[in-house]
Formats: sequence, structure tokens, C-alpha cells
Amino acid sequence: MNLDQIKEITLSLLDTFKKAGKISLDLRKKGLIKETKQDNTPVTNADIEVNDILIKKISNLTPKIPIISEENSDNKENEDLKDFWLIDPIDGTREYINNEEEFTLNAALIVNNKPVLGVINAPDKKRLFYSYGPSNSFEFVNNQEIKLINQNKKKLNIISAVSYSNILKPDILKLHKKFKVNKYQKMKSSLKFCVIAAGEFDLYIAEPRAHEWDIAAGHAILEHAGGKLTDFYGNEILYGKKDFRNPSLILKGKHIL
Repeated sequence: MNLDQIKEITLSLLDTFKKAGKISLDLRKKGLIKETKQDNTPVTNADIEVNDILIKKISNLTPKIPIISEENSDNKENEDLKDFWLIDPIDGTREYINNEEEFTLNAALIVNNKPVLGVINAPDKKRLFYSYGPSNSFEFVNNQEIKLINQNKKKLNIISAVSYSNILKPDILKLHKKFKVNKYQKMKSSLKFCVIAAGEFDLYIAEPRAHEWDIAAGHAILEHAGGKLTDFYGNEILYGKKDFRNPSLILKGKHIL
């Protein structure tokens, strides 16, 4: 698959992501049907409806490429996947249920176990991000593409991080000191990747947690904007691992590479 094909697929997804994002907001306004999954995480009727919308569109665009979604079991037992989609229809379901703004809709195409495109919509934030190759990472603002690679960090003397929690574990504190972080803010969902890609923050560090569908789209957007994602030991993050579990993560914006 060449760059032009990847670009065409990415741009073909944008209207679907806008539509699905609006539906997620409308369903929440009407009142959600909530359940608890076997892993004790919440799921709503909106997770399922958005999932169906994204899968239908992606299946039409690339009918021969398997799809792995958080919200169904299709293809999750296949340990030989190299080219596949990863979808998280609503990342940050708890925040979504609680009427908070940071939830996101996510899809990434993986080729040879690496993400080659990513789309993330944060509908309550009115922010839509997407990428389809090196130096081709964008935010859609006021009906215009803003290239993230050209975004400049405003306060060069401040190293700012986002964190999953206000309580930082010792290993994360140690790495914050290493990177001379002097400001951090709690943030949920894959929006963390996007704000680092956009130069609004510099760093995110996480111990092993969550799944590949939580990070793949953000990984593409971050790296295509000039940032970098590794584990704590500097190893490249690849996809299609057993159980689709994430290792430790360090997200770095281009300004601290």
C-alpha cells in the first residue's frame, strides 16, 4: 500500500468520524444504556453504535484487511497478524459517561506491525486529528487542515507533561526528573497523543497498562508530526502482540527529542 492509497483511505474516513462523533454526543444527551464488561470496565450503547459505524465504513474501504476492535472479539485470537485495523470506538468511556470532554473515537491502520495512519476525533472538544505518513499529521480546524509538523511550542523554557493520574508513581516521577518536567496536567484518553503532537505538551509516561487499540491511532499522529513513542528502554512499539497488551510507554514531542 503506497502513500497515495493511505492518504485516500484516511481522508475517506473523516466524514464518518464527524458523523460518529455527533452521534456519540446525541446519544449521551438522550441518556445512555450502561453495562459492565467482564474486565470490569464500562460499555454503553454509544460504544456499540459508534463501533458499528466505524467498522462498516472501514470494511467498505478495505474489505480484505482484518479489523480488531475493543468492543468485539473478531480476530483477537489471531497471533499472526501483520496488516490490520485497530479501533477503539470510545476511548475514555468513564469520562464520556460522566459528561467530561476528553473521550475520543479512534482508528489506526497497521501495516507490517506499524501504524501507517491514524484518525482521532474528540467531538466534545471539537478537535479532529489525522495522519497518513511522515510530515503528514493534521488537525482539522475551521474547515482547514493545520499541519502539526509546523506547530511551534510557545514556551520553550517549560517542559510540560500529561499524566493519567494526579498521583505519580515513583518510576514516572524519576523519568519526569530526567526530562526536567516542571509542569504536568491530568488527562485521559488518546487526546494525550494529540496535544503532544500539536506541541501543546511535551511528554507522557505510562507504566504497562491498557491495550493496543488505545494507542495506535495516537502513535501514528504523534510520529507523523515529528514526535516519538518508545517503551522505557527505548524500544520501538510494534502491534499485534499477544493479547494486544501495551508495554511501558514514553511519548515525546519533537521539541524534546
